[in-house]
Amino acid sequence: MKSGKIIKVSGPLVVASGMEDANVYDVVEVSKDKLIGEVIEMRGDEASIQVYEETTGIGPGDDVYTTGAPLSVELGPGMIEKMFDGIQRPLVGLQEKAGDFLVRGVTVNPLDREKKWEFKKVANVGDELQPGDILGTVEETPVVTHKIMVPNGVKGKLKDIKEGSFTVVDTIAIIETKDGDKELNMIQKWPVRRGRPYKKKVDPKEPLVTGQRVIDTFFPITKGGTAAIPGPFGSGKTVVQHQLAKWADAQIVVYVGCGERGNEMTDVLMEFPELIDPNTNESIMKRTVLIANTSNMPVAAREASIYTGITISEYFRDMGYSVAMMADSTSRWAEALREMSGRLEEMPGDEGYPAYLSSRIAEFYERAGRVMVNGTEEREGALSVIGAVSPPGGDISEPVTQNTLRIVKIFWKLDYDLSYQRHFPAINWIDSYSLYQTKIDKYLDENVNEEFSKHRKRAMALLQEEQGLLEVVRLVGRDTLSDEDQLKIDITKSIREDFLQQNAFHDVDTYCPLEKQYKMLDTILYFYDKSLEALEAGVYFSEIEEMDVKEDIARMKYIDNESLEKIDAIKEKIDGELKKLEEVGDEDA
Repeated sequence: MKSGKIIKVSGPLVVASGMEDANVYDVVEVSKDKLIGEVIEMRGDEASIQVYEETTGIGPGDDVYTTGAPLSVELGPGMIEKMFDGIQRPLVGLQEKAGDFLVRGVTVNPLDREKKWEFKKVANVGDELQPGDILGTVEETPVVTHKIMVPNGVKGKLKDIKEGSFTVVDTIAIIETKDGDKELNMIQKWPVRRGRPYKKKVDPKEPLVTGQRVIDTFFPITKGGTAAIPGPFGSGKTVVQHQLAKWADAQIVVYVGCGERGNEMTDVLMEFPELIDPNTNESIMKRTVLIANTSNMPVAAREASIYTGITISEYFRDMGYSVAMMADSTSRWAEALREMSGRLEEMPGDEGYPAYLSSRIAEFYERAGRVMVNGTEEREGALSVIGAVSPPGGDISEPVTQNTLRIVKIFWKLDYDLSYQRHFPAINWIDSYSLYQTKIDKYLDENVNEEFSKHRKRAMALLQEEQGLLEVVRLVGRDTLSDEDQLKIDITKSIREDFLQQNAFHDVDTYCPLEKQYKMLDTILYFYDKSLEALEAGVYFSEIEEMDVKEDIARMKYIDNESLEKIDAIKEKIDGELKKLEEVGDEDA
């Protein structure tokens, strides 16, 4: 290892001279404590290094050792159910080695070198293999079959392959390449700042079903889509992220807690193991990788945690899985960029963020998508990225939010006023949008009900009309409105409170399948249509307003997902009660 000497220390930034053999993004070990750092700038033989650990006590004259390799992650069996820090050190391993508090300079292998995995071969001796081809499989958890793939850069004839129990570092196959025999084990190393290659991107058409009505019905995301959730403090960003991580029908979930409070990651650790995935009936942790780089951990590692998370996500995508990555929150990542940029004395851009902020955000989100992955056989994988943004004071005109919205195709705007009214998820239905809407409308019409998109458009039109009617009510009072307009306000209130509002902590309401979403919206609009007919028949709005069936409509969300026929029965009750009102009206006449 070549070494240089420290000449300057400024918080997480260390400058060392005598580093002419180093390259940008090389990993280095700083001082006798061997603190992990990464070269982020070279000027002659001077390297600027961001250190991923506390730099207190380090000073000029201390040694810096170059490793000659970029910051990389280990990819292989043993990642699911684990919690890593921003540079893929397993937190349980660090605790066993150094106690409950992070100690500087402690390193632990990301993947367990002792545990044996049952490897079943898929390829056979004599097969011509290329990068991405599957050598064999390992049952990592009851719901995840880990596919051991030929690493990038390795191509040739399979000379030998074994079957049985092996650790991740044992040789399982030998490939005869043009440069000689290459021994392969179950670990791949990949530099985090470089996207993993694939054959081609394809158009995302299938929805990522989240079980959240306001998202699935009004602002859906595709498998392979990108979404941003901006919102002020207290508007429910983290709970929305948790809900998506819990219930999205992705096969793998990678949750990155980047610079948020430690108790939020504690909630994840406490809740996730106890939650049952409706698709597999197993614990949600059996398909989840957690990366925690909370606000009390080194600021520079926040920047790395986002890249660590997306590299792990791409690896599972390459197996042909649908992967969802949650980043909570990209604002904290951008703040880490701003801090390092300031210490490097770079020319600041908007609000002190570096001039390259927009390109970094674009690079990150561009790694999402639905792709045909590498390998001889046709295999498709999808990586959806959902990033929370925490604009100061909820001001979405600030640079991180604006640069994010230029890249992503979905905007779920969290509204503080809605959260203050205890309306959750607090996604504003007027300002939010999804550019995948047309594709998803077609999918839902074909796979759920042919009326689905028609109902959605109608409900959205009613919600938009409500804005104008409420302005009139505020000015001159509700009694000045016609019965039809009063009914419209009553129905939009039902859409808002009985459909869009959802309780993340209720056993039934926390997850709502697409069929139930359709039936609920269909019932509300059925009540509206039948009430309009009743008004034309001479029934007063005040009578409709007092109908008992409205309580049944309000409680639809709590009907068990296995008993959806109870929602159909509400329509019969609507018909019966309105018929009685019409008959009473006829008698009075």
